Amino acid sequence: MELNAYRIMWVFVFFDLPTETKKNRKDAQRFRKNLLQDGFSMMQFSVYMRHCASSESVDVHEKRIKRLLPPLGKVSILRITDKQFGNIMNFWGKAVQPSMPQPTQLELF
Repeated sequence: MELNAYRIMWVFVFFDLPTETKKNRKDAQRFRKNLLQDGFSMMQFSVYMRHCASSESVDVHEKRIKRLLPPLGKVSILRITDKQFGNIMNFWGKAVQPSMPQPTQLELF
């Protein structure tokens, strides 16, 4: 299996969850905690992302997210290639910030 910028994937989870009641807040907190335990990191509030080595790996994480969905609110999942992710532009104020460094790959052979 050859790893390249078109095979390596990034998964984004966008969500808007209600927080009006104590149960809603608990459900939202549990969902965010589960994303973090699954290796996602927060990019922005309610936007989490994860690096995956392949499309098959993304499939596994998408299934896991679907099982963890809270009863209320909106959740969207987006997958893009590493090549597409390389075109991201991040701004904090007017200054352009460098892209996040690519995770190092572990080679076993």
